[in-house]
Amino acid sequence: MTAKQKQDELGKTLWKIADSLRGAMNADDFRDYMLSFLFLRYLSDNYETSVKKELGSDYPKLDEEDSRTPLSVWYQDNPEFIVDFEKQMRRKVHYVIEPAYLWNSIAELARTQNSELLLTLQKGFKYIENESFDNSFKGLFSEINLDSEKLGKNYEARNKKLCTIIQKIAEGIEGFDTDTDSLGNAYEYLIGQFAAGSGKKAGEFYTPQELSTVLSEIVSLDSQNPKAGKKKKINKVLDFACGSGSLLLNVKNKIEKQEGGGTISRIYGQEKNITTYNLARMNMLLHGVKDSEFEIFHGDTLKNDWDILNEMNPAKKVEFDAIVANPPFSLRWNPSETTAEDFRFKNYGLAPKSAADFAFLLHGFHFLSDEGTMAIILPHGVLFRGGAEQRIRTKLLKDGNIDTVIGLPSNLFFSTGIPVCILVLKKCKKEDDVLFINASGDENFAKEKRQNFLRKKDIKRIVDTYQNRPEIEERYARSVSMEEIVKNDFNLNISRYVSTAKPEPIINLKEVNSKLVDVEKRIKVSREEHNSYLKELGLDGI
Repeated sequence: MTAKQKQDELGKTLWKIADSLRGAMNADDFRDYMLSFLFLRYLSDNYETSVKKELGSDYPKLDEEDSRTPLSVWYQDNPEFIVDFEKQMRRKVHYVIEPAYLWNSIAELARTQNSELLLTLQKGFKYIENESFDNSFKGLFSEINLDSEKLGKNYEARNKKLCTIIQKIAEGIEGFDTDTDSLGNAYEYLIGQFAAGSGKKAGEFYTPQELSTVLSEIVSLDSQNPKAGKKKKINKVLDFACGSGSLLLNVKNKIEKQEGGGTISRIYGQEKNITTYNLARMNMLLHGVKDSEFEIFHGDTLKNDWDILNEMNPAKKVEFDAIVANPPFSLRWNPSETTAEDFRFKNYGLAPKSAADFAFLLHGFHFLSDEGTMAIILPHGVLFRGGAEQRIRTKLLKDGNIDTVIGLPSNLFFSTGIPVCILVLKKCKKEDDVLFINASGDENFAKEKRQNFLRKKDIKRIVDTYQNRPEIEERYARSVSMEEIVKNDFNLNISRYVSTAKPEPIINLKEVNSKLVDVEKRIKVSREEHNSYLKELGLDGI
């Protein structure tokens, strides 16, 4: 079994456990418990592996029947060295977990149905939030209500339910590798499965992996010359509607795992929903991103309440080499009287109250560096709607900032069935045309039950076309001059420029006529033969 197959199998195993245990609890609620326990498992494994290396021969060796953790034994035997040991571990792995709160300690309480499990978990979560890391992760588990009646009517019932859940998880993943890649991919798989089970609510935090891959591939390529391949370094990457953080992690993977390697200096994300904000922070840590390498902010992007993005002095403005986003589609918003003077919007005008799509776009575009690439998923309406949106679209086009428009099929999201597009924006664009890619044709995606999805070959075709920028690729792509776009009144409706309709076959009238004459001859011969038989029988002919 390959590493990828093992990772997939781990994800499926965990999903089966989740599906069998959640009972009447809805997918959203159970997701928070399941993913938090998986997160604790990862932190503990990673920490204990590092402890074993650090202590070397001093790492306690326990008998098989001894249910204690080796670290708890070391703490008991070396109380005078604990403070220095924890300082050293913070330098090495950036965090500390006390023995009582390690996954193996918690799993043992679950196995023995210990009545202290729930209380220990509560203390452990508080410890990780406030003391484990140098950077406080306050509120990381704020949405995990261990006193919820959804777990049970009283303490005993809740404790029993938690014992069952944790024991099943512990047993289920015992035979699997739980390195960063394996557990990280399983975590992503579970997020996707829970998103599918949550229906429309899932749109708040989940971008399908195929779309995430398209966006991250695009922003990873050299901005001025995509044909040159991937960038070797991205200074800062931003997703201002980051949900569970998967898009940011995808960009990180594309840069760091390219041939010859690459680096991302720092990851930035913003998320308004408190549950998914916490999910994003867990997701970063679980994928091996150190707490010093990322910053996720809980706040409202449209209000721009993140201090680092609200700097009025242009000299201190934070800029990003790569920006990716899948903001809420056509969100209603209420800009104040002063919003029109906001530095993000004042040169373009405000997006209409009925649809904040261009407000999100302009927010991100303001912070894009001169050498950066921004890729954002938006509803098709932004391409052709009139009024304020047309004025914003026109200025972006006249300034040469819209580089590529990619049309995608419908039903790619759990949250909506509408078709969407990807807009690629740059401040360093060299071409004076706009590349249109129409990937909505039936041959460019696959159907699975009620959902459509992009296959590997579909993703590759989109990215290759963006990278190579053809003059024309029949029924798929075309580089369109600004002159033509101006003639169309700055309307970017993709089908105006690239139609997926198959041309009607050319009919050869002479050939058709010849066939009809031949058919008529055969009919005449058959009729004469038939009438001869009727005559022999004394019947009238036809």
